Amino acid sequence: MDKQEQAEFLIEALPCIKKYRGKTIVIKYGGNAMTDDGLKAAVMSDVTVLSELGMKVVLVHGGGPDISDISKKMGIEPRFVNGLRYTDKQTAEIALMALSGKVNKTLVDLIESKGGKAIGLCGLDGHMLICGKQSEELGYVGKINSINTKVITDVLNIGYIPVISPVGCDGEGNIYNINADTAAAAIAGALEAEVLLLMTDIRGLLENKDDPESLIKEVYVSDIPALVKQGIISGGMIPKIECCKEAIRRGGKTVFITDGRVYHSILVEILSEEGSGTMFYS
Repeated sequence: MDKQEQAEFLIEALPCIKKYRGKTIVIKYGGNAMTDDGLKAAVMSDVTVLSELGMKVVLVHGGGPDISDISKKMGIEPRFVNGLRYTDKQTAEIALMALSGKVNKTLVDLIESKGGKAIGLCGLDGHMLICGKQSEELGYVGKINSINTKVITDVLNIGYIPVISPVGCDGEGNIYNINADTAAAAIAGALEAEVLLLMTDIRGLLENKDDPESLIKEVYVSDIPALVKQGIISGGMIPKIECCKEAIRRGGKTVFITDGRVYHSILVEILSEEGSGTMFYS
C-alpha cells in the first residue's frame, strides 16, 4: 500500500473509528493465525491499533495444538470424541498450563512489543467463567453456567487489553477446558459487546463451501435455521454459527466471521464499511 492508498484508507476508516470508539470489541483468536509467526504478529498489531484508537478490545484465544504438544511430551496421547478433545483431570491441568501459561503470556508479550498494554487472564481469575461438564463422555470440557465480568471490565477501565484463555472452574476446585469460540461468545454476550469477531480459516459463510467467492456478506440470526436446512451451514460451521447466535442472544450486537489467514483482516473488518467476511445480526 503506497502513501496515497494509506491516506484513502484512513479517510474511509474515520466513520468506523467514530462508530466503535469507546465500544467493546471481543476478538476470538485461533486457527492458522496462531501457528504462523507473521500472521501472529499482524494480529497483535491490529489488536494494539484498535485499542490505541479508543476501542475496548478483549482478546480470547485458543491453543489446542499446544495442549496436544505438552500432553505428548508428558507421555499422554490426546484423545478425541466426535472431533472434540476428551479432557480428564490431568488433561484439564495441562490445558491450564498450556493456555494460561505458555500461550497467554506469549500473546501478552507480543502486544506489549507492538506498543500496546495487555494483562493475561483466564476463567479462574475472579472466578470469571464458572462451568459444569458439557457431557460425561467429554469429561472436563466446560459448559459455561455463569460469567463474572468484573475482572474484565476492571482491566479495560485502566486502559489494558484483557487477554483471556478459555479455562474455567466450578465451586469444587475442578478445572475445565472450554472451546474458545464458546468462551468468546459468552464473554461478548455478557459484556454486551458491540462486536464479536471470530477469526477462522475460511473467508466466512459460503453459499457453496467449495467456492471461496460465494461469500454471504450478511445473515440475520432468524435466517440461520433455514440455512442449516439448505445445507449451507453444515459440518464444522454449525457449532461456530451457533456461537454467533448465542453471542447475540446473550446481549452482543453484531458478530463477524473473518479469515484469519489474511494479514490485517481485523482492521479491514472493523475499519471499513464493506468488511471482508460475514456479518451476523438480529
